[in-house]
Amino acid sequence: MTKVLFIAYFFPPVGGAGVQRALKFVQYLPGEGILPTVITGPSAPEDRWTPHDRTLMQSVPAEVQVHRVGGETPTSSSRMRGRMERWLGVPTLFAKWWIDSATKLGEQIGSGHDLIFATMSPFESGTVAQRLSMRLGIPWVADLRDPWALDEMQVYPSGIHRKMELRRMERMLATASLIIMNTPESTNALREACPSLRSKPILTITNGFDQSDFAGEIAPREDTKFRIVHTGYFHTDNGLQLRKRRFYRLLGGAEAGVDILTRSHTVLLKAIQRWCQARPEVRSNLEVVFAGKTSEADRTVASDSAVAELINFTGYLTHEKSVHLVRAADLLFLPMPDLPAGRRSRIVPGKTYEYIAAARPILAAVPEGDAKDFVTSCGMGLTCKPGDVQGMVSILDLVYSNWKTKKQDFLRFNGTFVAQFERRNLTKALSAGFDSILHSTEAREVGIPAQA
Repeated sequence: MTKVLFIAYFFPPVGGAGVQRALKFVQYLPGEGILPTVITGPSAPEDRWTPHDRTLMQSVPAEVQVHRVGGETPTSSSRMRGRMERWLGVPTLFAKWWIDSATKLGEQIGSGHDLIFATMSPFESGTVAQRLSMRLGIPWVADLRDPWALDEMQVYPSGIHRKMELRRMERMLATASLIIMNTPESTNALREACPSLRSKPILTITNGFDQSDFAGEIAPREDTKFRIVHTGYFHTDNGLQLRKRRFYRLLGGAEAGVDILTRSHTVLLKAIQRWCQARPEVRSNLEVVFAGKTSEADRTVASDSAVAELINFTGYLTHEKSVHLVRAADLLFLPMPDLPAGRRSRIVPGKTYEYIAAARPILAAVPEGDAKDFVTSCGMGLTCKPGDVQGMVSILDLVYSNWKTKKQDFLRFNGTFVAQFERRNLTKALSAGFDSILHSTEAREVGIPAQA
């Protein structure tokens, strides 16, 4: 059996969307003849970005060993050090701690493994894999859950900092034997932005869903409300800050024309308010459910809305409960950042795949890109631009009208298209990628860095 040193800082019992990709690969790789050994972070205190979901540990196969680095995650830097880290490129306390701790642990347990797999972010996991690749003499695979310096939502102090990060990204990925991006558009962007990587094997393996989560019928809801559901994080805080701090745009640190605030509930709440004014009966029939960890800014936007009494914040739900909520929704809400005309987004929110697997109508306020293509092709997506209030009103009214008349077939689910995103199929693609580099002398040599 092939043995893989599997570096994933975020891993159960930590929950949230960022954990699912690593967890499901670990769950299904043994069925492909590949045994992962996981290196992960300590059992971090529960906060907004590391909610706990101990039920996820049930999906880790008994034969998979999970090793956690010792000690505690370093606390935040002082204000002065934070500025030095951001503006001068001084390594963060977290970066130094994670790289040193995970590398040391990897050296202790890495003997006998055939390759290294590092899923990022944090992107320092790539440095860990790079060092272990040299010291253990085995190739490494870079898995980017986010497109790093190519992510349109990332904000840097200036355009120079953005270019420096892109070059750092290019240098690190050049040492990997295989690069995996999680959307077709990010794969295209990587080849375009990093010429030195064009000859390197680059696979697109998207995020996905687990078919077992959607098996069987769910019990009918007891309420009679038209329920709109959003699961996961909003990005209200970042969006508001970017609108206020225009110097990021002036210095080139934020990509021109990108509006992060639309990846929140702000536009939806305006649309619901306008919809209720035009169709007053809606107010007594409507429930809006936001599930997941929220910020003070998220809650303030909601409480200041004219439709605040219609909103229900559930807090963080286990993955099982979150999927049940999605499957029982009358309409799912998928917001994304607004982009300039002619620009395709490089990201697809992880929730997208479970939304389309649920076979429920989706209000997708998304720019051009893979997310729009996917929700359209699944047959259940109704799309508008991220900032289009009236477009949202039209979609809300269409789905609501069909709900009232109990018309179920106004949208046609394309199960054949959706099946490609099932986690077992995605794991087979990963297994094939591993096999390709393990049986390629050239790839093995490329994967071993010349220096740490």
